[in-house]
Amino acid sequence: TRTLQHQIASELTRLYPDTASWERKVVIRKGRENYLCLLNLEEALAQLGGAPRRGTALGLMARWAGATNDGDLTGPTFPAWLSDLVGRAQTIGLADRRGECIHSACSHYNRCFVEKSMRRARRADIVISNHALVMINAAYAPPGRDNGDEANERRRPTRYVFDEGHHLFDAADSAFSVYLSAQESAELRTWIRGAEDGRGGRARGLKRRLGELLADDPAALADLDAALEAARALPGQGWQKRISNASPVGPAETFFMALRQALYGRVEDATSPYDLQAHFHPAPAELVTVAEPLRAALAELGGPLRKLAARLKSVLDDKAEELETPERARLEGAIRGLELRASGPVSGWQGLLEGALSGPSDGFVDWMQIDRIDGSDRDVGVARHWLDPTIPFAQTVLEPAHGVAVTSATLRDMPAPAPDSEPPAPTAGWGSALTMTGALHLEHPSMRATFDSPFDYPQQTRILVVNDLERERPQATAAAMAALMVAAGGGGLGLFTAIRRLRAAHPELVRRLEAEGLPLYAQHVDRMNLQTLLQIFREEPHSCLLGTDAVRDGIDVPGEALRLIIFDRMPWPRADILFKARAEWQGRDAWVDRVTRLKLRQAFGRLIRRASDRGVFVMLDSRLPTRLTSAFPPGVQVERIGLAEAVRI
Repeated sequence: TRTLQHQIASELTRLYPDTASWERKVVIRKGRENYLCLLNLEEALAQLGGAPRRGTALGLMARWAGATNDGDLTGPTFPAWLSDLVGRAQTIGLADRRGECIHSACSHYNRCFVEKSMRRARRADIVISNHALVMINAAYAPPGRDNGDEANERRRPTRYVFDEGHHLFDAADSAFSVYLSAQESAELRTWIRGAEDGRGGRARGLKRRLGELLADDPAALADLDAALEAARALPGQGWQKRISNASPVGPAETFFMALRQALYGRVEDATSPYDLQAHFHPAPAELVTVAEPLRAALAELGGPLRKLAARLKSVLDDKAEELETPERARLEGAIRGLELRASGPVSGWQGLLEGALSGPSDGFVDWMQIDRIDGSDRDVGVARHWLDPTIPFAQTVLEPAHGVAVTSATLRDMPAPAPDSEPPAPTAGWGSALTMTGALHLEHPSMRATFDSPFDYPQQTRILVVNDLERERPQATAAAMAALMVAAGGGGLGLFTAIRRLRAAHPELVRRLEAEGLPLYAQHVDRMNLQTLLQIFREEPHSCLLGTDAVRDGIDVPGEALRLIIFDRMPWPRADILFKARAEWQGRDAWVDRVTRLKLRQAFGRLIRRASDRGVFVMLDSRLPTRLTSAFPPGVQVERIGLAEAVRI
């Protein structure tokens, strides 16, 4: 998480106590969408005459831009409350979110926060990134070229330390998956063609970004024009309405309309407020019919995009001795953009559509999906995921590296001992660590080490399972949480397994805690982002906080601010198509239990962060099986009691 990135950076001041040395050797790297784009800020200010109401927000952003060293919109120097106060569009919405950077052609290039971060990262000894960015960069990092250009090879990391390594499997699952959706392909059209039909906005097409670089190359300019024309096959503005009204324009919209109809024909409950899923194979005949024209259109688009990337690489190599650093950076940025946002997805989408024509592929899971928000359709597409995503992770990250260390307090799954008559689960103990990190796919064995916790959990914690609560009623959950939080005098974290249940319980919790003078903050309810909520929660030891998964995993709240954790119910995983396929691969019971144990261990791990911390972990669900209590540290007793007794404790 971003919070953990800054926590690690702070810890590294012990390695580099001299501030100047620390700033040279340690760099935090995040995705481009986390940084303020100065060109976006300039353009927003230039348009201020027509919307003076935005002046206050943009003025504050301009003052912050002049004061910040890193331009990090998700870091500790940015006042997160500002976006809650004046809106996202004039604050964090000023980041570059569509890969539209024009690099050295920008008048702010030398001051650009992203470029400064990248330049510092190339010289730093330690770069603190997140798992997803590492995997994407590794997959697309250019190897050293035959002309002896060692600079590119030096920029590829050779040693990795993956903290919170239990997330590697899910991060790889996201990084190496393919999702062909109407929204994704529409965004690619905008990335290629820019804003169309007289619409405003900051979208800058390929012509503006690459035209100057290719001005002296007629063949490359022809490829650019071919790409712009081929992109017309992708969904355009208003695609949602046209698909719903059965009046699609072009092969992509025709395919997504047929896909939507096929999915609705296969799902049992089309009125569900959640995302809808259905198996993709065997694909209906009408869907196969419209898949071929889209596959052909993508092939027509991918060709000129790959030629453009190849042409830019040849310019980079042919003029290696002439190019100044800004020009080289601009070329490299353009190549990365073409490979990352265009050629890569387009090739993946082609392969996915070929699957519709030829059938499923071994080692992959394909399905149709409609993304929903509050019961309304927002997107429709086809997803393809590796059954075991650590295979591409091992190939692109682990194998080329000189060394990799993976650390986590929950890396090994520790299920309850199996009866003597049954073999242990394949994902038990070190088997879990090997399976979930990709070490299983290496040709050589991995080194393993375990270390005892420095904390005395049996003396510092208690685990209570409330066994007399009517968990289906939100009012009952709210009353129980409130009673426990009041008994603790605040410092309580209420964890919900669904946003819907959090919102249902919130009004009653507010009423009861306000009567006792205890502040309550809630993710998904309060108009503040999570970082702001956590900052307030840390500073007010008598406050309480409600949240979901993002609060459960990866936050650090030491001391009196957090002394009580309450789970509303068992965090069983949602059994979607991908989960069921992996459960069949690993064994259903073993897979379900592993995922649930991991969630319990991660939540419990938020409770004790220092040797002086004390805390209570409460589960308001009597269905916690004894076999899953191995998620908790050895020696900590699990007490199954009534609510009244829990409050007295």
